[in-house]
Amino acid sequence: QVQLVEFGGGDVQAGGSLGLSCVASGSILIIDTMGWYRQAPGKQREFVASSSSGGMINYADFVKGRFTISRENAKNMVILQMNSLKPEDTAVYYCRVDGYGRGWSGRAPWGQGTQVTVSS
Repeated sequence: QVQLVEFGGGDVQAGGSLGLSCVASGSILIIDTMGWYRQAPGKQREFVASSSSGGMINYADFVKGRFTISRENAKNMVILQMNSLKPEDTAVYYCRVDGYGRGWSGRAPWGQGTQVTVSS
């Protein structure tokens, strides 16, 4: 099995910055894409950013120029640096990992997420 644990959420004022990290652990053979999603109260979970093993990076339009995704493959870690935060960025942030290992393949089960709250 595989587990995802997110770190780094918190409270910040508009215009501030936060860095999120996510570590995948367990039985992992291959990790392909790592990314971030978020879910605000009363809304569906939405895509934020992704990074493939081949180096392809994608961002949702609403974070382009403000958020940066990176990964440390040796640590099975994905990082999201968030700058120029806005109140509408308030949400629980979840990392997504696609790959396979013993007992799993495709999308790894979601972790518990980490809360980001941006005040105006």
